[in-house]
Amino acid sequence: MHVLLPVSASGVSRLAHLYGLQVITLLVFLSAIILSHARRSAKSSSSSSAIAPISHKPSKRSKRRRASRSLNTANPDADRCIETSTTEDGLLPLGIAGSSSSSSTPHTPSSSPVDKLSAAFKAFTQSRENLHDAPMAKPKPRNQCHPSPVALPTLPPPVTSISHGPSLHQRQQKELVVLESKVKQPYDAFLVLDVEATCVQGSDFDWPNEIIEWPVVLLKWSDKDAEGRANTLVVVDEFRSFVRPTWRPQLSDFCTLLTGITQGDVDSAPTFTTMLDSFAAFLARNGLIDPHTGARLQRFAFGTDGPFDVRDFVAKQCFISKIPTPGYLQGDVLDVRRAVGAWVASSAAPPPALSIPEPVPTYQHPVMPPKRVSLNIPLQLRALSLAPFAGRQHSGIDDARNIARILTELGRRNISLEPNLCIRPNRRWYWMGKSGEIRLP
Repeated sequence: MHVLLPVSASGVSRLAHLYGLQVITLLVFLSAIILSHARRSAKSSSSSSAIAPISHKPSKRSKRRRASRSLNTANPDADRCIETSTTEDGLLPLGIAGSSSSSSTPHTPSSSPVDKLSAAFKAFTQSRENLHDAPMAKPKPRNQCHPSPVALPTLPPPVTSISHGPSLHQRQQKELVVLESKVKQPYDAFLVLDVEATCVQGSDFDWPNEIIEWPVVLLKWSDKDAEGRANTLVVVDEFRSFVRPTWRPQLSDFCTLLTGITQGDVDSAPTFTTMLDSFAAFLARNGLIDPHTGARLQRFAFGTDGPFDVRDFVAKQCFISKIPTPGYLQGDVLDVRRAVGAWVASSAAPPPALSIPEPVPTYQHPVMPPKRVSLNIPLQLRALSLAPFAGRQHSGIDDARNIARILTELGRRNISLEPNLCIRPNRRWYWMGKSGEIRLP
């Protein structure tokens, strides 16, 4: 026999679509209960028909059977029953074949619980018809919302030209602004010195050079107040004298071509010791030293382009002339080239970054001091936005005048002009012998 339920295959498919695995599990469980009850009913009916006598009075089971048959007859278009064979939806069957009968005629259930369960399933499927027929709304994906519009960052305009800092006009405008607050200046005057000495082609600064020109430009502050604050240097006086060499009085062609000093200029010039007497009178006339004792009356310092003029040339010449270094030449020296280089290194702006900066590593290398900037006189003038070099380069007096312009500009920029060079008057070279003797290999 077949145990069938009045539930359509489409209804089961819709239930499975709506409620998923839980409904399918429940239906399988209920099918097992129905099968067990049907088997017990079949056994009891077969045993009762073999033993019980024939009675014309209908039993309760027959009445229920007739009622179920009448119900199926009254509704011939009911949903198709699901047999224990395969279904068209591919779902698990709710009825299980109890015999090998291939009859397609639906059999009437034989017990009351089966009828009640079938009626319950039919009522349930009929109550869900409207829900199945109605179009289902598309579910929203999980964790999805309607984000508010976010303003995207605007990209910078494309770089059309590379900027290397402010223009020359902007630098000049910035440098023309003079700060109202002045700095303290430790010195009252500066003696800008740039000597010229004998030389031969291929020689270096270790060569026994003799001074052949001694030019000096005297600068003093014109606006120094009682507290020592000032920023304006002016030229007060100048001193210039050629010097006749004594060890090698004949100038080389290379020396004349470099310095512009001729042999006639030095032949008629005084020696170094005589020139120092004239220079001491120049210092006394300007109130820098005492004319009798040579003691300093004002605080003054020498200003040179590099360390060679006083540190090297004066020390060599005093040894060759066999005289001690005068006291006013053993004072403080300001290396103007080094001062300008320090100012350029401290005020120069780094180039703009045109690429994405790299991440900073966790290990930081030790910070090294910046490399010293060394500029010649024309480059110093350009760095300070001054007029180009005036005169002839390697001419002592012209070099001294241009160095004086640079020193005046540093003071105008409120830079404290302090000595930065150490002088060793007793320095010796390899060619120095005893008592001023020169011994060349």
